[in-house]
Amino acid sequence: MEARGFTLIELLIAVAIAAILAAVAIPSYADYVRRSRLTEAMDVLSNFATRMEVAYNNNGNYGVGSCAVTPPSAGTSFGFGCTLDASGQNFTASATGSGPVAGYAYSVDGGGNRATTAFGGQGGMPRGCWLLRGTEC
Repeated sequence: MEARGFTLIELLIAVAIAAILAAVAIPSYADYVRRSRLTEAMDVLSNFATRMEVAYNNNGNYGVGSCAVTPPSAGTSFGFGCTLDASGQNFTASATGSGPVAGYAYSVDGGGNRATTAFGGQGGMPRGCWLLRGTEC
């Protein structure tokens, strides 16, 4: 009579293969999720800059009352802020990450200049664009 089933060696090989696949897949998935959360800041800042330009076109300045960045209603990973210069002729809006995107920060100003002021703890910032990955615009 022949015995059926797996030997211990076969089982260990299968577990080792699964562990290797998980070691490759989990960091890639975590990076994908992090990059998807970065777009939230870029979307909110872009919409805010457009709204500020409309206010400027209507009023001749950016106006104190219009400098309130409105984040999405739920699940935001960023804190948003806005500063106006004294004359109301320029603004700077910023997004600073928290939680899974802590260490990331982006900004946009009245001239349409976008900047990455922090990027996941990597040095060499600021950059004159919004980065999603790597260090190149």
